[in-house]
Amino acid sequence: MIQISETAARKIRTLMAKQGIDEGGLRVGVKGGGCSGLSYTFSWEKQPRLGDEIFEGPDGAKIYVDKKSLLYLNGTVLDYDTNMISKGFVFNNPNAKSTCGCGSSFGA
Repeated sequence: MIQISETAARKIRTLMAKQGIDEGGLRVGVKGGGCSGLSYTFSWEKQPRLGDEIFEGPDGAKIYVDKKSLLYLNGTVLDYDTNMISKGFVFNNPNAKSTCGCGSSFGA
């Protein structure tokens, strides 16, 4: 399971509206690469793909996760940092054994 914080949910809905996407959600995934071995990926999707897990947060915000990525993301809380210096989505991932300084990659 992946949880979506209220702050992240608001940002997902705001960004979807700016993209002109009424239905759909944020695809979240993991791929090889980055300074710690694995990196997080994001993309906007109008609908889930076959086999996706769908997680819904406050205000109906949805994220889509493929089964392979879910192995690395299970138990994660997706948040959004509103700090002026480091705005962006933040993964509070209990599966990450190590992370890089920027928070965009991790080791499992």
